[in-house]
This record gives sequence, C-alpha cells and structure tokens, in this order.
Amino acid sequence: MRTWFSDQVRERLGTFGLMMPSIAQCAVGAAVAWIVAIELLGHPRPFFAPISVLICVGVGLGQRLRRVAELVVGVSLGVGVGDLLVSWIGSGPWQIALVVALAMCAAVLLNSGALFVAQAGSSAVLVATLVPGEGSGGLDRMADALTGGVVGIAAVALLPASPFTIAAKHLSGVLDALSTVLEQAADAIERRDVDLAAEALEEARGTQGAVEEYERALETSKEIALLSPLHWHRRARLARYETAAVPVDLAMRNARVLIRRTLAALGEASPPPKELAESLREVSEAALLLQLELGAGREPLLARQALLAVAASERPRRLGFSAHVIIAQLRSIVVDLLEATGMDHESATAALTSLDTPAT
Repeated sequence: MRTWFSDQVRERLGTFGLMMPSIAQCAVGAAVAWIVAIELLGHPRPFFAPISVLICVGVGLGQRLRRVAELVVGVSLGVGVGDLLVSWIGSGPWQIALVVALAMCAAVLLNSGALFVAQAGSSAVLVATLVPGEGSGGLDRMADALTGGVVGIAAVALLPASPFTIAAKHLSGVLDALSTVLEQAADAIERRDVDLAAEALEEARGTQGAVEEYERALETSKEIALLSPLHWHRRARLARYETAAVPVDLAMRNARVLIRRTLAALGEASPPPKELAESLREVSEAALLLQLELGAGREPLLARQALLAVAASERPRRLGFSAHVIIAQLRSIVVDLLEATGMDHESATAALTSLDTPAT
C-alpha cells in the first residue's frame, strides 16, 4: 500500500511539474488580456478576453493555433446570430433556446469541431442573457475574443513549457510499455504460462491511449518550438522524436499481434521454443536504450546496434506455425524500431536475416 501511494505521489508531482508552465501561461495571460481589453480597447467588462486565453492555452495538450481560430470564429458566429435575433425578438427562455439552436446549427454546418460548436452556442447564450444589461456590442466581444487569443499565443511563446520535456515524457511512457509487454511475453514463453501471456495481451491492448497522447504531445511540442524563440534551437533535437512517432506506433501494434499469437501458441501441442524468449528480451532492452538515448539528446546509435544484432541473428530450428508468426512479428518490430532510430525502411529491412537462410 505504501509503495502504491508513493508511486501515485511521484506520478502526480511529475504531472504537476509538467503542467506548471501551462498554469502560469493561463494565469498571467488571463490578467494581461483583461488589462489590454480595458486599457487599450476601452471595454468595461471584457469577459471574453481572459476566457479566450484559457481556451487557447488550456492545461492540456492540443493544437493551440487551431483552437484560437475556432474560438474567434465560433464566438463571432454566436455573437452575430445572437445580436441579430435578440434585437428582433428580445430576451427570455424561449428566445435563448431559439438563439442557441440556430447558432449551433449554423456552426455544425460550417465546422463540426466540438470547440467551434460549443463556442458558438455559449456565445449566443451570453449575448441573449447579458446584452440587455451590459450595453456592449457584438463587435466588442469579437475583439475581446481575438485579444485573448493573441495574448494566449504570446504567453505560449514567452512563457513556454519545454517542448523537449513534453515529447520525452510521453514517448518514454510508450517505449516503457513496449519494453514491458515484450518482457512479459518472453517470461510467458519460458514458463509456458498462459495466464501471464493473457496479462501481457491485456496490458498491450491498453497502450493505444499512450500512443495517441504521445502524438498530441508531439504536436504541442512542435507548436511551442515554432512559436517560441527560446526553443528554436531545439528543433533538431525534437526532430528525432518526430522521426520515431510513426515507427513506435507501428511497433506497438505489431507487439499486440505478437502477444496475441504467443497466447494462442502456448495452448497448442507444440508451443514456441524457449529460444524465442531471448530475442524478445533483446528487443525489449533495445526499446529502453532508444528511450534513454533520445532522452539524453543523442542519436540512438547504441539502440540501433542492439537492434541490428537481433536482425542479424539466425532463427531457431524446428519452428511450428505459431512460432513462425511470432518471429515474423518480432522482425517487424525490429524494423519499426530501427526506423525510429533514424534508419530508412529499405536499410532496416535489408538488415534482417533472409528467411531463406537455413535455420540452425
């Protein structure tokens, strides 16, 4: 129990450290947007300005430039529809329902993005409920939304999180998961343990979320490196993570197939030979090497050498059908990880021992 609690605390502190820059961006940006809208634009209550900062920056990972565009256009659409209708029909419960429905229908026809539609609807609500007492026009709210979006982008540029840290943390999670499930598959083959193979398969099936989080984190990292002059020098280092993105995703998918076949093979009369376990462990260790070298900002030469050694190794003899399938998937994972180290597909494939080579 104490170990579990300690792990949870470390995980929460790590997440907190990762999110602190975004929290600072939101806090400072919201205050700056409010001041700019009041002092420069002369708006008495520019509530859309700080709200726009929060939506633009957020405390998660995503495409901020696109969110700014969706925010401003969505607000403009909602304000435009709301102002037009409220000036004709007044404000009240049924008017709110009509304004929101029409604004959101128009948004869906133009762009089905969730943020775009939500902003159109919420902006229409604010117009329908606040316009009579606030005395500010729709153009003022559009300007506030744009102000908040611009301030949010400036906050990302001037108070940036480390794009390298974001990418490294999320790729580390994916490679850790890949290494773990391959190690579990190796143990299952050695012990002839069907239950262990089933656990490995269940864990492997739950890894797609980590892969998708890494893809979003990489987009955010690239966006920060593009916007922030403080991190322009990190673009080359970040490029290694971009190179690894698709191959690592493919490696994880191939690992799921491998473990599913391992589970099936352990229930057959001729289970896979224990020699396969060593190859699985070598690839598992290579995945950890890749994680360490990328995290250190180095070209992953050691990981590449380890994978090339696995690629050049000969197949065990007297293999059954399931073992052949396992080896085929393992070869695919090796190629995927070699590409993640920066090798092109042709060179990675050429490094594999020919299947025509007699097994020993």
